[in-house]
This record gives sequence, C-alpha cells and structure tokens, in this order.
Amino acid sequence: MLKEKQTFVIIGGTSGIGEAVANNFLGDDNIVHVASRSTGLDISDEKQVCAYFESIGAFDHLIITAGSYAPAGKVIDVDIADAKAAFDTKFWGTINAAKHAARFIKPTGSITITTGMLSRKVVANTYTKTAINAALEAVTKVLAKELSPVRVNAISPGLTMTAAYKSMDETNRDAMFANAASNLPAGKVGEASDIAMAYSLAINNKYMTGSIIDVDGGALVN
Repeated sequence: MLKEKQTFVIIGGTSGIGEAVANNFLGDDNIVHVASRSTGLDISDEKQVCAYFESIGAFDHLIITAGSYAPAGKVIDVDIADAKAAFDTKFWGTINAAKHAARFIKPTGSITITTGMLSRKVVANTYTKTAINAALEAVTKVLAKELSPVRVNAISPGLTMTAAYKSMDETNRDAMFANAASNLPAGKVGEASDIAMAYSLAINNKYMTGSIIDVDGGALVN
C-alpha cells in the first residue's frame, strides 16, 4: 500500500530546530515548504503571511519554530519597545500563521507551534520570553477547540544547542552548556534533532491535540 504524500509548511525552517524538523520530513515524496525571514517571509506582517499561504494552497501540516529571540532583563529594565518587538514576531507571528493557514489545512492535518520551558519555570530576568511562551500555550488549547478536527499542539523545548547562541562568547557558551548538562536529570543539553522528534510525534499521533509536549531534559522537574 502506497503511503499518501503529505505537504508540510515549516516556518522558521532554515536553521536550528526548524531545519531539523524539515530534514525529518524530507523524502517519502513529501512536499516540504520552508520559510523564514531569510527567505523573505516576515511573520509579524499579516499581509505577507496571508499572501504566503494563498500561494501554497491546500496542505497538511503547519510547523512554526520562528521567533526564539526575546530581550533578557528585569521587568523594570527591559525597554517596552524591545519586548513588543519580540511579541510581534513569536506571539503575533504565530497567530498570523495559524489564522491564515487555517483556511488551507486539510481536516486531517495539524498545526504544531513552539513555546519553551520558561512558560512554567520561574527564572528571573526572562519575563518577556516567559510571557510569550505562556500566552502561546494558552492559545494552543483554544485553537485545538476552534480549529477541530485540525489538531493543534505545542512543543516546549528546554535549552538546546542551536545557532541562537552563536553571538555568545564561546567560553561562556560552553560553560553554560556544560553547567546545564551536569544539572539536568537527562545529563545532557538538547540538540535540534532531539527536539525535532517531538514534532513528529505531535504530527503523527492522531489522538493528540491541545497538548503541550515538554522536551527539556527534565528541567521542569529539576
């Protein structure tokens, strides 16, 4: 029996976790569309997002991994404009994508978004990212109801070795990863390929919707 060809749209799929997810679905005659700021798609621009999905037409699965940056610092110190810019990309960008993709996703399809462990782990100086991730997890459950039978889930990664940390001093970056590995119950820091497996689960498990899938090395129980 031939496996049915599926079409995937991966926003934020040109690097890091998104690239690893895209690599998982390449082959088997799948059609994989990858978009990001580097390909010319700004997901904070609703008109761009609308036009992008209209250009693709009907498809099966949407994966959103874009917008991991948020300014660090205390509530009293972070510039509000910087915090809003982070919300515009990751939160509102995800909303833009889900809103306009919903017209084209097949009823048997899915949307999988990306949040992060800070949604439920209290860490000082991370209020912007914490708020964005918590808001997205709440919206995931709302979307799962509103878009049914399309399934909607969220992946919540912990610390992951990706290019997002390339601007850090190498010594400090290596020390951060080593310290995390020694303290996490899993005994290692996440790699993009580790996180990508969770997206495959969310997409392939037809009984899963409205779920937040933690892939954080045990950070939330630590």
